[in-house]
Amino acid sequence: MDNPWLHIPLADYEGHMTLPQVAQAQLLSDLFADILDRCAPASVAVLGCSGGNGFERIRPAVTRRVVGIDLNPEYIEHARRRYAGRFDTLELFVGDVQTERFAFAPVELVFAALLLEYVDAAAVLARIRDMLVPGGTLVTVVQLPCATMPEVTPSPYRRLGTLTSVMRLVSPDKLSHWAAAAGYAETDARTAATAAGKRFRVQYFRLRGNGA
Repeated sequence: MDNPWLHIPLADYEGHMTLPQVAQAQLLSDLFADILDRCAPASVAVLGCSGGNGFERIRPAVTRRVVGIDLNPEYIEHARRRYAGRFDTLELFVGDVQTERFAFAPVELVFAALLLEYVDAAAVLARIRDMLVPGGTLVTVVQLPCATMPEVTPSPYRRLGTLTSVMRLVSPDKLSHWAAAAGYAETDARTAATAAGKRFRVQYFRLRGNGA
């Protein structure tokens, strides 16, 4: 099946995410900044990194190695141009986290925001284990259902509407269950909302290891 993400220009995606009625770009950037402050990782991997959303919130003096993965090669090329030279090490990969393995050393933090709605979440959680050091942290952000708002907000960027064919909301309770089965311990969770009123669940998981 041809993935609609491959046919959405980065300008359309970023334009959509910054619209007042969507307001998700700033929320995700702020969440990422809070997570970085809390975890202070020396290394981080961002899954579904688009053009480097949130990379500007990474402090190079603290987080010296940054890994980005996205399915769309255009997105990765933009991230490369935007952030080349900013970090001691910037590793960018094009590929599908459901089916491919990526040749990078494990990191202390993996951030997966609005990714699990488009993949086999249980399978991807298992794959993320190889990306993390023992005791490393995975933070996920999933969209919560809303009776009054569609899953993909209508906007002038009509190509975003094609995502409805592949988007499936993920229950935070199921996510907790799958994570436990994959070897993670949930350590924290909270709910965040955009200015437009759409709600998201942020969950922290620690990869068990070293006897933990």
